[in-house]
Amino acid sequence: MAAKKLFFIPSLRTIPSRVLKSLHLSHNSATQLKPPFVPQSPIALSTNVIKSCCEMGLVKDARKLFDEMPERDVVAWTAMITGYTNWNHGVSAWVLFSDMLSEGIQPNAFTVSSVLKACSGMRAYWGGRMVHGVAVKRGLVGFVYVDNALIDVYGSCSGYMNEACRVFEEVLAKNVATWTTMIAGYTHQGDGYGALTVFRRMISEEAELSPFSISISVRACASTGATSLGRQIHAITVKSSLESSIPVMNSIIDMYCTCDCIPEAGRCFIGMTEKDLITWNTLITGYVRSNSAECLHILSKMESEGFSPNGFTFTTVIAACANLALLSCGRQLHARIASRGLMADIPLANTLVDMYAKCGSIVDSKNIFSEMPYRNIVSWTSMIIGYATHGHGKEAIELFEQMISTGINPDEVVFMAVLNACSHAGLVDEGLKYFESMASKYNVIPDKEIYGCVVDMLGRGGRVKEAYELINNMPFEPDDYILRAFIGACKTHKYPTLGKIVAQRLSGVRSSMSRTYRMLSNMYAADGRWEESAKMRKLVKRLGNEDEAGSSWLEFNNEVRRFVVGDIAGSLEGWDNKILHVMIRHMKAERHKPYLDSLLHDF
Repeated sequence: MAAKKLFFIPSLRTIPSRVLKSLHLSHNSATQLKPPFVPQSPIALSTNVIKSCCEMGLVKDARKLFDEMPERDVVAWTAMITGYTNWNHGVSAWVLFSDMLSEGIQPNAFTVSSVLKACSGMRAYWGGRMVHGVAVKRGLVGFVYVDNALIDVYGSCSGYMNEACRVFEEVLAKNVATWTTMIAGYTHQGDGYGALTVFRRMISEEAELSPFSISISVRACASTGATSLGRQIHAITVKSSLESSIPVMNSIIDMYCTCDCIPEAGRCFIGMTEKDLITWNTLITGYVRSNSAECLHILSKMESEGFSPNGFTFTTVIAACANLALLSCGRQLHARIASRGLMADIPLANTLVDMYAKCGSIVDSKNIFSEMPYRNIVSWTSMIIGYATHGHGKEAIELFEQMISTGINPDEVVFMAVLNACSHAGLVDEGLKYFESMASKYNVIPDKEIYGCVVDMLGRGGRVKEAYELINNMPFEPDDYILRAFIGACKTHKYPTLGKIVAQRLSGVRSSMSRTYRMLSNMYAADGRWEESAKMRKLVKRLGNEDEAGSSWLEFNNEVRRFVVGDIAGSLEGWDNKILHVMIRHMKAERHKPYLDSLLHDF
């Protein structure tokens, strides 16, 4: 056997040129630093080649060389396992680790930490638990990188933060990676408050801060709406001289935007000496939620400074056009998207479908949907909502059935879209059929929003008593949206008694009292019960809180203009009033008689 090993000559295999070049460079630098040549063993040389192959992504070539090695030590095994882990081949890393143990090779701390990283990537809790046991048995617990990897694997697997906490508390010498991994674990679990608690402790123990620990803590502030703490972390960032880190400032801008502190986000943006594309995208996304018109100006400024928009940029700006109903601007952006070959971007195509539907061009929306090479559930939902908005209830139902036939399971949002389509098209029986099939056929439990859609559908269809029974039989208390929808149906179909009964359930909600009394007053007035209507008017005036005035946007002379109800001055240079008079003349010419029964009486 020894003779066989002595005369073993592996089959010659050509080493990739990139690996040879890397080895030559490392050898030349080594000879310059250390003139005396120190020969390396064949195992060490083979391991170096394996590392070089893995660094360049040549994992298959590395594995071939690994399999041809007559002898392998723990360093060679670890190098191959690490290569698999770094290139997200977690299963291969786990299998190789198992083979290593079966051959009697004892893992070291680097081996264990690399396998734990693979388990974390696969969200393999039981695999991490088994490796934890190996680490305890071999006396490897206590090495900081092993402890950090254990915290990471438990924090990555849902519901096991208690194990991560136990490992964390047993770490005697915590480094910045230990703290950051713990904060990231809480954030991954969706527990922003837990993440911020660890960050406060990190500050109190005067631990070293890193850009990543700041970024992940700021993200936790955004998820919990902790604006005050976010400002404090911003101040700590400046004090620690980390404001030059672009990822840190991007996180801070995102936090301010998420917490509706747009002016502060703008000041941070202006104060940055260097910006990347993520910086611009973050600010544009923030303005979509608060001031969609500003997104177009930011896009223009971004391009003037030499940044080229990517798919995410276009997705956000198209969403802004949808919010403002800017059809011409959306079409221009669509042309740019097509010229850049970005139509295969599924989220971007979904946004275009939604934009055209919101801008009134359901035909363009359908064309884009039909040309999509692949559709996800968002694609189908956007098209169904578009049909529902335009009153094409039958088309929406047909599309829903087509989606089911492709094997996509509907969720709550899809059912809301279908129910709204049935509501606007008067397809009450079809809507009830889908409502009843949610739990029994698709295992989707209806929530308050779904029940609100059904109440609205029954109310629009004149089936007010059925809507009342549904409200009374809900598995939870109806919210003010459901009750107001029912009161509106009572007013439309002249059920003042039922409306009054339900309104009493709303009267305890301070934010809804004024609106409720207003609806009751108009309902009584439409029924000719003027004394009760007058009482409701007095209650509204006594409360004194008025609803926010309605407003709309128009694209006029290549600018987005906003006008408000009752704006006599005319925000569009008088054009809005002129258009209104033209519409009135057309209505009179057609002898159109306004339906006054649903008119709300002024207060």
